Amino acid sequence: MFILQFFVIAVNIEYMSKLNKEQQIAINIVDGPILILAGAGSGKTRVLTEKIAHLISNKHAEPEEILALTFTNKAADEMKSRVSKILGENPDIPKWSSSRIWMGTFHSICLKIIRANSTILGLNPHFSIYDADDQIDAVKEALKKLGLADKKINPRAIHSFISSAKNELIDSEAYKKYAEGYFQSIVADAYPLYQKVLVENSAIDFDDILLLTVKLFKDFPEVLARYQKMFKFILIDEYQDTNHAQYLITKMLADAHKNICVVGDDAQSIYGFRGATIKNILDFEKDYPNAKVIKLEQNYRSTQTILDASNEIILRNKNQKRKEMWTENPRGEKFLVYEARNEKDEANWIALKIKDLIARGVNPSEIVVLYRTNAQSRALEEGLLQAGVNYKIVGGLRFYERREVRDIIAYLKVLYNHNDELSLKRIVNVPKRGIGPKKVEELKMYASGHNISVMNFLMSVDSDALKGMDKAVIEFAELIRRLYSVSTTASVPTLINEVFIATGYRQWLDDGSSENEFRIENIKELISVASKYSDLPPSEGLEAFLNEVGLLEEQSNLGDYELGAEESLSPVTLMTIHASKGLEFEYVFIAGMEEGLFPHSRSYAEPSEMEEERRLAYVATTRAKQKVIITYTESRTFFGTTTSNPISRFLTDIPNRLLEFENSHTYASDSIIDKKNNIDESIGLISEQIDLKPGDLVRHSTFGIGSVLDIDYPIISVNFNGKVKELSLEYVSLEKI
Repeated sequence: MFILQFFVIAVNIEYMSKLNKEQQIAINIVDGPILILAGAGSGKTRVLTEKIAHLISNKHAEPEEILALTFTNKAADEMKSRVSKILGENPDIPKWSSSRIWMGTFHSICLKIIRANSTILGLNPHFSIYDADDQIDAVKEALKKLGLADKKINPRAIHSFISSAKNELIDSEAYKKYAEGYFQSIVADAYPLYQKVLVENSAIDFDDILLLTVKLFKDFPEVLARYQKMFKFILIDEYQDTNHAQYLITKMLADAHKNICVVGDDAQSIYGFRGATIKNILDFEKDYPNAKVIKLEQNYRSTQTILDASNEIILRNKNQKRKEMWTENPRGEKFLVYEARNEKDEANWIALKIKDLIARGVNPSEIVVLYRTNAQSRALEEGLLQAGVNYKIVGGLRFYERREVRDIIAYLKVLYNHNDELSLKRIVNVPKRGIGPKKVEELKMYASGHNISVMNFLMSVDSDALKGMDKAVIEFAELIRRLYSVSTTASVPTLINEVFIATGYRQWLDDGSSENEFRIENIKELISVASKYSDLPPSEGLEAFLNEVGLLEEQSNLGDYELGAEESLSPVTLMTIHASKGLEFEYVFIAGMEEGLFPHSRSYAEPSEMEEERRLAYVATTRAKQKVIITYTESRTFFGTTTSNPISRFLTDIPNRLLEFENSHTYASDSIIDKKNNIDESIGLISEQIDLKPGDLVRHSTFGIGSVLDIDYPIISVNFNGKVKELSLEYVSLEKI
């Protein structure tokens, strides 16, 4: 027995000796509320799993008395694996102990609780959980009951609003009090009918899992008391990502023992658009006044240069728990900053730098290119394709594979090629216009009767047969003829814009949801792609554009076959910064570090949104182990408009001593340093030119005299001799004439 106890102590000492002082403190504190502020790369997962193992190994709790919560199945599986491995090294602990821990995602644990108490909640014990497609079908059913099925209302947008309401614990009755404007009034009408569809089908949706758990605990205190008694210790990973419902569930469960340990980093709270609130981690000490706070500030991932720069970026946020990240790793290389002429130059330069890294022996899988918005990937993809660099996109589709892009291109294809019936089939009822499969078959019959394609049949203005067709078909035929007329006289960008608006696609997407805002941005980026053909005759321009798109798609489909063996084994990664959280790479490229893009122009109005953008920049830089490479452009044709915006404030926050510069004119140019210094001096100063109004004439030192078109502070749109420029009023120097 003595030998066994000695072995257990020896094992504990051995694994504890591998932890730093703060990690050991966090693991050894047993009772009471604990806030572990774990900076990027500080080993938080190890602390969390070893703390769970510590509680069991030292008999502070039985496995079933521990509740451990995280956000993804991958994270939950990793936690289970690590805890099982640690406990497996202790001969005094049964091997099956880890399987008895209540460990998993919020939704999996709450679902387990709901299943066990379904009868109390009035649910069929065999209730279904509707997936994303099922939920959309339920919304469609609700819209049908409202008589809105044939209207151009996006059911996904309706569901997005219902989902947000549920995460804030707002039921269908309460939502009516909050609804503002036309679209939200439709949501308010659809919400109760959507719920009725779920009830009729003995189903719940993903968001109901949290909402029903809160309802269970509030309406049945004896059930809550049972789980409070059961869970002696509660541990939560990524606490900064919790929403209101998750916060309330864990607070109610912890009220009995107060043994709640949360691990997170407020500096990495970047999911506000999903309902996550940074308030939960910032207010933890208000909820638990006697909470012990441990800061994990030693980083095991990055160089000191990367941490110094990242610390400077996050320093400017007011709402934060201050940390100063440091490392015993080498100081490392400076950030490389490249000033490109435009987005094409930016993409080509990044591609060449990546090829150089690979040639020097860097595994492509250790290289990532990050960007703020999905639409940026288009230019980057083209640069990598042309350079022969294999890549994969994580968290999204390749640009030309995105549904909205393919839809608009399909419209262009049928206008160009009247025999392209596959493309016609794709868009004949997109957006919905009441032309289902049955009517399509009727159209095919009419067309074959006239021995022509369906498209040519629709183009037949004088066709007697067309007059007898369904109203929806006649209206579609009129739309197609009108768009074809535009295609013969207008440039490709103008044609795309006309297709986007005239088909109702723009209105269909314009519902305020973040998902559809990104889709709209992608179409605007498609217009940017087409702008290079503006000077060609309409038919030539459309042909050239469709040729380019077809060749790019084909290059994408070639995949590894045209690439070298080494590259084909491990592609370079492209992803949004949001998708990169939790990951790490040797080399990190951050593209598009310009005001209006990163930080995004939508963040200017709300200080809280600007702080989230700054946290996003912090997440981006701290993904890197060895080096960060940042690019920005002198001008960028983006979302259909050419802009010349200042360098991102996040870049100007970084001291020059941590940076080295290149540009497209003179490598290692001092002019970029001068430009950055000038912005450093003026950043934060609000321009006094806000009294400008549309129609005013202004003079710009570079672009000359222009007319103000629109002001959406801090962005001003000015027409300089036919070229529209979007400029930031925070930095631009304009003289009113």
